[in-house]
Amino acid sequence: MRYEGNIYRPPSEAYSYILQVTIGCAHNKCTFCSMYKAKDFRVRDMADILEDLQGARLHYREVRRIFLADGDALCLSMDKLRTILLEIKRLFPECQRVGVYATPQDIMAKSEADLKELHDLGVGIIYMGLESGDPEILQEICKGISPEVMIEAAQRVKGSPLKLSVTAISGLGGQDRWRAHGDHTAAVLSAMDPDYVGLLTLMVEAGTPLYEDVEAGRFQLLTPEQVLLETKRLVEGLHLTQCVFRSNHPSNYLSLAGTFPQDKPQLLETIDQAVEGLVRLNSEAYRRL
Repeated sequence: MRYEGNIYRPPSEAYSYILQVTIGCAHNKCTFCSMYKAKDFRVRDMADILEDLQGARLHYREVRRIFLADGDALCLSMDKLRTILLEIKRLFPECQRVGVYATPQDIMAKSEADLKELHDLGVGIIYMGLESGDPEILQEICKGISPEVMIEAAQRVKGSPLKLSVTAISGLGGQDRWRAHGDHTAAVLSAMDPDYVGLLTLMVEAGTPLYEDVEAGRFQLLTPEQVLLETKRLVEGLHLTQCVFRSNHPSNYLSLAGTFPQDKPQLLETIDQAVEGLVRLNSEAYRRL
């Protein structure tokens, strides 16, 4: 088991075996993201991937979940994914779910039949970063994709047996576009209707273009109270069929957890209590990625 650079995974993959099948992120241009800036993107040699799986089998008695890293492992061809997933099935018959990060472009490059095959081979969930539903913000952060294509990609996953988890980032519109960020993100998430929504809060990392914008005064961060107001605006605008909602990442000022649509009133009440100062917020010192 060998890892190159820092390894990132979704919070729900905390107890998964992490298998690095790509190095870095194929896009790697988002202005807010520092995760893969020190890596040049490439696909790992298949022999090394399979050797790592064999080593993990010798090391772990039981592996219930496996996560394919790095940033967008779904960019691999179906032939390569099939080889990896068949080896996982052979070595880890007890594995209940394989998870993978994916860009909308990765998803759109896979057919409906491909997505069904991936599910049959053990993939259970795809994680996709929306970040914002506001087209102007997406352009500013160099996401490289429109809200319409992200909705189309999400609906393609939803039309398959796979589960879809989508992340958005509070505060990404700054002082200028926090209202638009909340409204547009709620609208796009509602159109996607994912199985899971994860809401993070913006943390500006040194070495990113966004950090330079903040230092130069071109981007004004939201206060914690403004983040709450933006979050309330987003939650109010969410219309989801059956979705687990989480805003309990360490980056968040306020921890929220519920299931839509039934818990929406309770989530809004908790936000209102926090705005009124009745619920303690996480201090800046304890926020982290």
